[in-house]
Amino acid sequence: MTKPDRGAPQHIGADVKKELRIYGSKWDRERLLFLRTHPLCAMCHEQGRVTAATVVDHIIPHKLKEALNSGNAEAIAKAQKLFWSRKNWQGLCKQHHDSTKQRMEKRGVVVGCDENGIPLDRASHWFRR
Repeated sequence: MTKPDRGAPQHIGADVKKELRIYGSKWDRERLLFLRTHPLCAMCHEQGRVTAATVVDHIIPHKLKEALNSGNAEAIAKAQKLFWSRKNWQGLCKQHHDSTKQRMEKRGVVVGCDENGIPLDRASHWFRR
């Protein structure tokens, strides 16, 4: 028994649901290639630690599922461009991807500090004069 595609509205056809799947075999290949050339977690590196990257993160959220659900061709094209842009990718460890990055996206701030205790968020009150 297969799991239902929770990202697709139930009233649309199977051919459209297939289009809504964004992480397929092409992504799997590109992800592995990227991790081979970017093997370390970017956030751990900022903190002076060395940790293997296991997740390819989109630095700027692509919101491709939302664009596909909207049906807006311009929004879909913009989201696809952001999704596949390697300049928008970074390798992260699972811990940073699943906790720190999610908090950053929800709050709109960079969480944490570097090895010297300096906040990573340049908008922090510590940098105000």
